[in-house]
Amino acid sequence: MADSPDGPVTPVPRGPALAEVLGASLRLGLTSFGGPIAHIGYFRREYVERRHWLDDRRFADLLALCQALPGPASSQLGIAIGTLRAGRVGGFVSWLGFTLPSAVALVAFAMLTSTADLAEAGWVRGLKLAAVAVVAHAVLSMWRSLAPGAVRSVVVLVAAGAALAWPSPVTQVAIIAAGAVVGRFVLAAPADAPGMPSEVRGRRVAVAWLVSFGLLLAGLPILREAVASQALALAETFYRAGSLVFGGGHVVLPLLHESVVPPGWIGDDRFLAGYGAAQAVPGPLFTFSAFLGASMATAPTGIAGAIIALVAIFLPSFLLVWGVLPFWDGIRSRGGVRRALTGINAAVVGLLLAALIDPVWTGAVGRPLDALIAAGAAVLLIALRAPPIAVVAVTAAAAELTVGFG
Repeated sequence: MADSPDGPVTPVPRGPALAEVLGASLRLGLTSFGGPIAHIGYFRREYVERRHWLDDRRFADLLALCQALPGPASSQLGIAIGTLRAGRVGGFVSWLGFTLPSAVALVAFAMLTSTADLAEAGWVRGLKLAAVAVVAHAVLSMWRSLAPGAVRSVVVLVAAGAALAWPSPVTQVAIIAAGAVVGRFVLAAPADAPGMPSEVRGRRVAVAWLVSFGLLLAGLPILREAVASQALALAETFYRAGSLVFGGGHVVLPLLHESVVPPGWIGDDRFLAGYGAAQAVPGPLFTFSAFLGASMATAPTGIAGAIIALVAIFLPSFLLVWGVLPFWDGIRSRGGVRRALTGINAAVVGLLLAALIDPVWTGAVGRPLDALIAAGAAVLLIALRAPPIAVVAVTAAAAELTVGFG
């Protein structure tokens, strides 16, 4: 069955589908620099524009779902898209391709015990400037498709203004809720999209995933107290971090710091060095967990510690996404919910616009030359439609070559 450029995800035979999912996610895992907000732009370009696996509305629906769940929204979005494309194995393969490159790089960094400070490296600044172009492209494209017209544009601008004025995860939740209210009572409902593939609809299995999530969250701390095992303590710590943090990547860092530094599992200097390295690699920031697991002062450490920490912090995302997806079509197919989602989508564009301004722009552009490099990257990406990997390479090189210039 062929895909329509404007249609939803269409299931294809398992073997080719898995190969496609792995190829697409590995491409993203090697090129998606700039953090969780930039990842949304990279994902949209790859899955909506380049491969036509889903349209903007289905993409935004899944993004809204993932933003409502605890854990890393960009990784959950990849899991959801992979699951819709090729079943739950496809969801796992999608996560693996997106996660593996940065995890391997951070484990290698940990095992080499390097303490290099990458914060001032020119090429790292270039990666941040490339993210400016990627996010700007996503904002423009999603605004046109998800928030056309004056009313929805007002929702975008108000949402962006509120997010900039009161930056916090609570504000983001409030903005999305307000968008839902505006959509429910002011905006018209779009036509419903086709439903999920049959393999994703099993509600009994979905309930089992959700029950497993809750049992692990409640049971691992009890088991940790009863069994003297450092491996179990490591798994419980990172599972809890992946289960309870809303807002993704950067928000998890304080929780991880309090969990691993005061007990003496890892030194503060090494923690910060790993965080700096995590900023310089593509892929999800949650792979910082692999660096921490590989850097533990007591066994399990090295590759074993990295695997335990990495699996534990991402496991809640699988359980939640697979548990909620089968119910998502039934929820969003109702007229009132579809109207609410229209407002939520406009609010999400506003949040993305706010993120483009702060922290993407403010964190990347520190001199007039940076603004010129970011503008050039945007021209390459938007006007000339250059591949993201080429934009990243050119921008990193330009920033490195201009180190020391004003």
